[in-house]
Amino acid sequence: MRSDTNGSMLKIFIGESEMYSHDTLYHAIIMKLKEHGVGGATTLRGIEGFGENNRRGKKPFDALSGDMPIVIEVIEDTEKINEVIEVIKPMVKEGMIAVIKNVRIIKP
Repeated sequence: MRSDTNGSMLKIFIGESEMYSHDTLYHAIIMKLKEHGVGGATTLRGIEGFGENNRRGKKPFDALSGDMPIVIEVIEDTEKINEVIEVIKPMVKEGMIAVIKNVRIIKP
């Protein structure tokens, strides 16, 4: 049975080398999202980008440096997104958190 609802998309922009406690920040965020009942999340590693505080290059060996841009994406109902933002916000010291509202969620 097909499901068609509205929700929000959470996008978290961080650096690959950022740490949280003794783990990479992106892994710690994924575990925290899972712990708080988010249905799914995806971590994407960028090949080039820059942010307010630093520049991420596009030289051939930059991809091996371990400090490429990371984007974590979550699509969920708006209430759940608002809940997990409060948990994730203190973890993200640099980078950015964005919410795109009114996302159509279609589940086949």
